[in-house]
Amino acid sequence: MKDLEIKINELSDLLSCEVKWDESTLIQYSTDASAYKEKPYAVVWPQDVNDIQQVIRFAKKHKIPVIPRAAGTSLAGQVVGKGIIIDISKHFRRFINLDIEKRRVTVEPGVILDELNLFLKPHGLFFGPETSTSNRCTLSGMVGNNSCGSHSLVYGSTRDHLYSVKMVLDDGNEYLFGEVNKTEYDEKLRLSNREGDIYRYIHNLIGNEQNQKLITSNFPDPSVKRRNTGYALDTFIGTVAAGGELPLNLAKLIAGSEGTFGIITEITLNLVPLPPKEKAVVAVHLKNRTDAFKANLIALKHKPWAVELMDNIILECTKGNIEQQKNRFFVQGDPGAILIVEFFADSKGEIESAAQKMESDMREAGYGYHFPIIWGAETSKVWNLRKAGLGVLSNVVGDAKPVSLIEDTAVPVERLPEYMDDFEKIMQRYGLECVYHAHIGTGELHLRPVLNLKDPKDVELFHTIGYEVAMLVKKYKGSLSGEHGDGRLRGEFIPIFYGEEVYQLMRELKFAFDPDNIFNPGKIIDTPPMNSSLRYIPGQKERVIDTIFDFSSSLGIIRATEKCNGSGDCRKTHLSGGTLCPSYMATLNEANTTRARANLLREFLSYSPKRNPFNQRELYEILDLCLSCKGCKNECPSSVDMAKLKAEFLQHWYDANGIPIRSRMVAYIAHINRMGSYFPRLTNWFLSNKVTSKILMQAIGFEPKRKMPLLGESTLKKWFKRNRCHSAKHNGKVYLLPDEFTNYNDVHIGIKAVELLNRLGYEVELVDIFESGRTYISKGLVRTAKRIANSNIEKLSGIINPDTPLIGIEPSAILSFRDEYPDLVSQENKQKANSLAENSLLFEEFFIREAAKGRINPEMFTTRAQHIKLHGHCQQKAIASTTPTKAMLSFPVNYTVEEIPSGCCGMAGAFGYEKEHYDLSMKVGELVLFPEIRKTPLDTIISAPGTSCRHQIKDGTGRKALHPIEVMWEALV
Repeated sequence: MKDLEIKINELSDLLSCEVKWDESTLIQYSTDASAYKEKPYAVVWPQDVNDIQQVIRFAKKHKIPVIPRAAGTSLAGQVVGKGIIIDISKHFRRFINLDIEKRRVTVEPGVILDELNLFLKPHGLFFGPETSTSNRCTLSGMVGNNSCGSHSLVYGSTRDHLYSVKMVLDDGNEYLFGEVNKTEYDEKLRLSNREGDIYRYIHNLIGNEQNQKLITSNFPDPSVKRRNTGYALDTFIGTVAAGGELPLNLAKLIAGSEGTFGIITEITLNLVPLPPKEKAVVAVHLKNRTDAFKANLIALKHKPWAVELMDNIILECTKGNIEQQKNRFFVQGDPGAILIVEFFADSKGEIESAAQKMESDMREAGYGYHFPIIWGAETSKVWNLRKAGLGVLSNVVGDAKPVSLIEDTAVPVERLPEYMDDFEKIMQRYGLECVYHAHIGTGELHLRPVLNLKDPKDVELFHTIGYEVAMLVKKYKGSLSGEHGDGRLRGEFIPIFYGEEVYQLMRELKFAFDPDNIFNPGKIIDTPPMNSSLRYIPGQKERVIDTIFDFSSSLGIIRATEKCNGSGDCRKTHLSGGTLCPSYMATLNEANTTRARANLLREFLSYSPKRNPFNQRELYEILDLCLSCKGCKNECPSSVDMAKLKAEFLQHWYDANGIPIRSRMVAYIAHINRMGSYFPRLTNWFLSNKVTSKILMQAIGFEPKRKMPLLGESTLKKWFKRNRCHSAKHNGKVYLLPDEFTNYNDVHIGIKAVELLNRLGYEVELVDIFESGRTYISKGLVRTAKRIANSNIEKLSGIINPDTPLIGIEPSAILSFRDEYPDLVSQENKQKANSLAENSLLFEEFFIREAAKGRINPEMFTTRAQHIKLHGHCQQKAIASTTPTKAMLSFPVNYTVEEIPSGCCGMAGAFGYEKEHYDLSMKVGELVLFPEIRKTPLDTIISAPGTSCRHQIKDGTGRKALHPIEVMWEALV
């Protein structure tokens, strides 16, 4: 290893770009979305083609493998291995050229599919194949796997749209591979370089009629469009290389080659027009999962654009995910499966006609009990539910999970019912459950048997099932891989599947491109045993770790980290919307994803020899830039709650390393503010004076450019004592939470909340709570937060119920009761905590609930026109919703509300105040929020429920944002 480290140092000196080989980075890049784990030697983030060429020349000289990687969402271990990883996802993101007339675009390999289609949309064009990972997968990954997606019935695979690629080969030179006619082909054969070697090998291979017969007879049935097993030798048939008339295009061969030929540096794609304007999904509810195989054939007769399947297991898993619960709006009952049948047309009438005929045929055949039609933009929610399939499967509790193994088989669609009958017999023989989902319309189902890959017996069964299903797919002339590729998962079965002769042709082709086998070795050909180098060590006893938070719902904290399956939803950018993951959005560093943090937590908590496994500097560093925004709990399909994991980690880290003074001060800010509130003017002078505030900020490690929150002239509690309304109100009594931020800093908002409730007919009572515990949770003083939570539960459990809920002003405070308390309190307080959680409401949630009962009406508010732009609080978006906020703000008849499509504001409590986090905090703000506010007219109100959000908006744009309560108070008549 010492010799290897010397060589990597040498490589680092050669390059101007970033190179890392520290333990943390190697762990982050040791997995993808597959079952495999293997540490690489180093990771390189090239900035240009020259960097890639330098790496390849170095690798060839030293016989070190090179592994290309982008989003790392591969399911067959394509980007896992020992070697130098070239991560092109950070810097190779440019759009090079768009030719609208020819419907062609040229991009760098790191461009993300959704972002490409956003770029193309104004021109009426898009790239047809669409993967479920479209908001983070890159075009190079799509080429490498020959991705298809949900609409392959219409658009086929990436190969079908690939015009050309540029690629750096093992000699360090960049070559263009595209379409060549007979004359150009003959010229290629005469080249005296690596490109010429490749064409000559292909000429000898496919010019042999015996080889052509071998390929034709052993490859999948031509009707199987999803065909991605081994190298695409069948693309040579009929071309000039085989003595035919069709042009030869080696880009078609490179599609599906999984980075085993070279490193792609440029991609040119053929585009298609945007689909017709009208679209709808018919969600066919089936009583039994097995009905789907024949119901699918009926659906196909009506010419849909897509037919996809979700089975009952996946549907059940979506119930446990906050985001996906919202997308289940169309699900009726508990179906055995749902077929998602999508239609596009120029008119709604055409779709309605097709849908009605399909439903009639289905019912006549005895399939389906509910056929809702979902129109237009609402269809995206249906597709998001479907796309969450892989992620939500990680919510299955325990070590036995639905695994990627035979999840990519494709057979002729008309033979799918009998193929599935045979497949079920295999499952029954081994007593296995299996999850079915995805692309049933094209004869491909993602079949995921439930296996425990920590159990040595199931690890052997992993191999057995793979082999038996390979034989079954061969029987039906299908493809082992439809779009996920072979990698190291299915490569072992290719010789059995195609026969040794065809397999040897593939081996020879690989070495024609890559004689020294430096490009992604061990994938597709010469793969290691498919049940080796797995993520977990079979038979290893699970470490039991005592925690302050309750992780029993996932059977412990280690399994909570294992919920991350590597699907990479945390790698989407701000252009895709949502909150997850702000630090990644701002930096594009894998280290700042939820996935990377979960990977490190899993590894160190499982294998650290230390008595306190949390006491790892690597963990502290990778969690440091987590903003605890809670976006992952909501938007990650696996519901990985990194904010909770970080808080737990910090407590154990402090146990070993002590609590920093700054963390103590932030956690105990309510106590500090209470002392300051005795002399509020003096305190505010001290906090706002340029000299004293700068000294204070620097002393505690805060960024001097920030402005400290000031105290109110009085606390909310003192004001209330003097001004409370004692008379009975017609709408009854409500309990208001005087949280630690409102009581001391945002007193004016608290006063307006009381006055607004009084004016609306409610008697207000402030609950006797000093602090919610939010600051302690945020800074990792979880034991103290636990004591506070238990105390608050005891105080409130007797008075808070559905009739008299607890109403909160500051989202982060009131949502502590709903989110963290149930997992934080002592066991004896669990039931009380759950009851309190159900009856803890944001002010706007209470407002809209009461309005629905007719207790609040629009006549109580102004009729003047006002437009409002809303920035939602992160935790509110994750745990609750901004829908009630928008509904409340638009309650006055002429008030209109527009939600800014921002994620996290970047402040995240004290995070943005901390000097070392200031720059990142502002970068996050600059992604969407700040630009949107700067272009907003001054007569438009900016509203933000979160106190830290309002400070960030003020610091970043100079605009004052109002709490929604202030807006409604001003609107009273």
